[in-house]
Amino acid sequence: MSPSTLSEDDLRDLGFGSRVSQQSQARLLNRDGTFNVVRKGLGWLREYSPYHFLLNIPWARFYLIVSLAYLAFNIFFATGYMLCGPGSLRGAEGVTWGERCLESFFFSVQTSTTIGYGHISPVGVAANILVSIEAMSGLLGFALATSLFFARFSRPEARVVFSHRAIVAPYKGITALEFRIANERSTQLIQVAVKVVLNRIEHGSGGAKRRFRELSLERNEVQFFPLQWTVVHPIDAQSPLYGRTREEFFASDPEILILLTGIDETFSQTVHARSSYKGDEIVWGAKFTDMFDKSHDGIISVDLRRIHDFAVVTPFPPSLESS
Repeated sequence: MSPSTLSEDDLRDLGFGSRVSQQSQARLLNRDGTFNVVRKGLGWLREYSPYHFLLNIPWARFYLIVSLAYLAFNIFFATGYMLCGPGSLRGAEGVTWGERCLESFFFSVQTSTTIGYGHISPVGVAANILVSIEAMSGLLGFALATSLFFARFSRPEARVVFSHRAIVAPYKGITALEFRIANERSTQLIQVAVKVVLNRIEHGSGGAKRRFRELSLERNEVQFFPLQWTVVHPIDAQSPLYGRTREEFFASDPEILILLTGIDETFSQTVHARSSYKGDEIVWGAKFTDMFDKSHDGIISVDLRRIHDFAVVTPFPPSLESS
């Protein structure tokens, strides 16, 4: 389909597509930035690239998988040495089956890591062939694990924390939709830009349909992001939220999609962060509390523990027209 045949709604859907945006009953974008779309019909190796899988899983799972792979590798070759017979390892002193298993396992560890204490050595063609295969496999395995560790450790990644709640708050004589973000890393992000899109059900001549509306912001870009940033969408006459009551707002099943990009100053590479707020994660009639502290030497500090804190504002207007 050429761009000229795409409707305005199609161009606003951020790439989710009309089927997903219209038929999905769950939120489109999770709070951690992942998408709620399940793909089927492909094999595990085609759908989940092992390399990308190991790059993107949490560190705890990565260490667990590497440790289990290392354990399974040595158990496999220890079993091979056991099958070669009692005389296949010179210097082995184990008498019982369990003692022989332990000696074979630790000999495998010494071989795969090229430690080679010399107390135990292979005897016979079968054992020596097995040692040759394990030595090569161990070198390749450690090289692969090291490269994965380095790739994970050196990869630039945005560590942006989003406030647990977005709020509808008084703002310069009107009201505004607001949320707060902060950079968790000590390194700086520069040229940070935010795009906010409202995804909700709208009723028209064709019936109820889910539509995407980009929300204009007080400012959508900052050159430096050392502290925190309260992102503000003023709810004026041009806003798609203007004139909506609380009940109308929640009845439309809204989801606020947030897309953030910036440049990591250390790596000089673009990083991304995503999140969203569903209707029940938006507090109507609230105001964020102050996060700033001033020390005795006059330096301003930000307490990131307060990024989620807000206070209820009373009274608050029933509709989003004025404060």
